[in-house]
Amino acid sequence: MNESINDAAVYAVKFLEDILSFFGLNLSVDSTIDEEVIQLNVQSSQMNGFLIGQKAENMRAFQFLVSMALRNNNFKYSRVYIDIADYKKHQADKIKQKYEKIMIDIRDNNKTIDLEPMNSADRRVVHQMAVEYGLSSESVGEGKDRHIVLKKAD
Repeated sequence: MNESINDAAVYAVKFLEDILSFFGLNLSVDSTIDEEVIQLNVQSSQMNGFLIGQKAENMRAFQFLVSMALRNNNFKYSRVYIDIADYKKHQADKIKQKYEKIMIDIRDNNKTIDLEPMNSADRRVVHQMAVEYGLSSESVGEGKDRHIVLKKAD
């Protein structure tokens, strides 16, 4: 088993760059390591729309492919986070803007609120926000119905 997360990151960068070159794109991929997650950032290009895809499905597919390639090559670290043209960063900012007033209302008025279903990346942002606002958050439901329940922390 390949032990180093740095080796895994180098492999992940090369693998993603090879996938992008298949589409005729010579884009550089930057990597950072956050705890045990390899974060890959792809620069902006004329193909952003295609690479990100509708509701970020293509970007998630790239993430899955890179993660599976790491597993299939016996890397200990295979958790991968891919962002293309800062799409996920902008998405997280939108989520934070959308839920800020709700978080304050829950905190100040001791409410419990069920949010609408959202994907795992968006739920992760909301869970992080909940901690910042002193709230308790829990994901409930399955599949497309998975959503967060927010309430004031005990």
